[in-house]
Amino acid sequence: MSSLRAIRKRIQSVKNTQQITKAMKMVSAAKLRRAQEAIVAARPYAFKMKEVVMDLAYRVDPSVHPLLTPREVRKQGILIITSDRGLCGSFNSNLIRALRLYLESEAQNYEGVFLYAAGRKARDFFRRRKYPIKREYINVLAHVIYEVAEELANDLVTDFLEGEVDEVLVYFNEFRSPLIQRVTVEKLLPIEVERPEGEFPVEFIYEPGKDQILETLLPRYVATQMYRYLLESVAGEHGARMTAMDNATNNATEMIDKLTLQMNRARQASITKELMEIISGKEAIEQKK
Repeated sequence: MSSLRAIRKRIQSVKNTQQITKAMKMVSAAKLRRAQEAIVAARPYAFKMKEVVMDLAYRVDPSVHPLLTPREVRKQGILIITSDRGLCGSFNSNLIRALRLYLESEAQNYEGVFLYAAGRKARDFFRRRKYPIKREYINVLAHVIYEVAEELANDLVTDFLEGEVDEVLVYFNEFRSPLIQRVTVEKLLPIEVERPEGEFPVEFIYEPGKDQILETLLPRYVATQMYRYLLESVAGEHGARMTAMDNATNNATEMIDKLTLQMNRARQASITKELMEIISGKEAIEQKK
């Protein structure tokens, strides 16, 4: 009976866990809808901003603005964007693994590699392994607004302009669907000028001038791209957590079915044993008569 009692206790425990995972799935599904709408709305603006900047930067000498000027990379800065909480499948582990492999294979090529950790998971992982963390940002994915992205971008731009780092890479999860979040690496600084498609048939007249426009536009461009990175990450986090909790709920259902079958077998065995004892006792009494 103690075994039967233990099975019943375990079934109740799994049911309680199933209620939690089901509730977390529903919460993530609601948050995912809003996050997906936000990234779908932000992508066209971010891509168009990049197109405008590339179009303008291609027409000027890269040396006109320090954010466009490439330099010898001696000190590298890497921003990694993870979540602050777990229970989201491989969302964080895949990203951290990709960056760790890069650090183990490429870090020795630079005088220094400094991490900018956005998210508690990245901060805790690399802090435990004694990697140098230059700046950390916690709870940035809890409420993603443009001002937060702008502040983060300003920190990176300031360190780049002051020579603290010569290059900035960003590791983040690009949201494709609730089932797919792709680990993506993009070079944020210095801004690499891409040749626009096709030829320029005419040369535009800019007012007040190309240099002045770039002076205003480039910091905003960096902040816009950072805002997109954060929105991609928050949508990916909720998608990954919703999928993980759905899988956990289904696994709990399967486990409950198996434990129920095991309980029924144990109960049947217990009943059979009791019947055998009754029958044996009855036969022993009859033999004495």
